[in-house]
Amino acid sequence: MPRVAVATAFDHPGSRDFRFLQEASRLGELQALLWSDAALAGPGLPQAERLYFLQAMRYVGEAAVVEAAPGQPLPEGPGPRPDIWAVDEREDHPAKAAYCRDRGIGYHVVREADLAGFPVADEPAGGRRKVLVTGCFDWIHSGHVRFFEEVAELGDLYVVVGHDRNIRLLKGEGHPLFPEQERRYLAGSIRYVKRALVSSGDGWLDAEPEIELLKPDLYAVNEDGDKPEKREFCRAHGIEYVVLKRTPKPGLPARTSTDLRGF
Repeated sequence: MPRVAVATAFDHPGSRDFRFLQEASRLGELQALLWSDAALAGPGLPQAERLYFLQAMRYVGEAAVVEAAPGQPLPEGPGPRPDIWAVDEREDHPAKAAYCRDRGIGYHVVREADLAGFPVADEPAGGRRKVLVTGCFDWIHSGHVRFFEEVAELGDLYVVVGHDRNIRLLKGEGHPLFPEQERRYLAGSIRYVKRALVSSGDGWLDAEPEIELLKPDLYAVNEDGDKPEKREFCRAHGIEYVVLKRTPKPGLPARTSTDLRGF
């Protein structure tokens, strides 16, 4: 399989960043080279957090931090030289194409049209216990990644994101920031998630139809998501109910969608 490299800041990444990585990974085994804090001269998120998030992407085979080199249009990563360099159309430049040509490396531009839509990125079930989590997941961040990582240790993880109308019902106008299919795509792009769905019910138990479909063994929430209605539903339906503390990955700052979103 060809070795494919990309360079990325992955600073406050969104669906467009995810889609770029997904499209680049279709070319071969993807190595994502992350610009260091020094190279970016003051990113919004620290290097360790950006690297943790990038490593959690299901499209990335390997991630490594790289520094900027004066006059070098593309960074040199660890390991063997890539067979293909993939760049975003917005960052395409003749100097990059020439750099690759001089070194016998293929050069691929991911066009804007290639990034349309939110293709399903689910994985088949692995035969373990089914574990369900629900939520808005409106501005996905390292805290969500850590929550998914912890829950996935309990079984095959299924994420149900709230549909737009219900999020507005629960949180008010102005919510959600991103539409339901985009939020489903973002959650499903994290390697710990087996499948991501959009809820079709209402209220705090808007995922009830999906629970009936999936028949999970366990329903996991963090402390913010712990609701009496959820506890009673699980008790009545014989589903194990687990409440996890909201703790960031060791060494990383705590994150909330509210803080990142600004409201």
